[in-house]
Amino acid sequence: MNMKYDVSKSIFITNHAKEQCKERGVAAEEVIKTIQEQAWIAAKKNRLECKASYPYTDFWNGQFYTNKEVRPKFVEEEKEIVVVTVYVYYN
Repeated sequence: MNMKYDVSKSIFITNHAKEQCKERGVAAEEVIKTIQEQAWIAAKKNRLECKASYPYTDFWNGQFYTNKEVRPKFVEEEKEIVVVTVYVYYN
């Protein structure tokens, strides 16, 4: 499965996913942009995921990184996309 964002659907970020964004150093706008612009693939538990890399020239947890990969996990419902959690990888 390789799907893309349906512009007629809104994107809702759950409270859990918002907390994950805050704890992992990613903006909600980056999560939304990733879902809107990247190809979706099937993930565990009947969820979907996608990923995008963004420049990041700063320190995170005491180490300097030049890139971060944003990987939201979400479900597509009839009228909206629901973001369940967000993973972020620095490199």
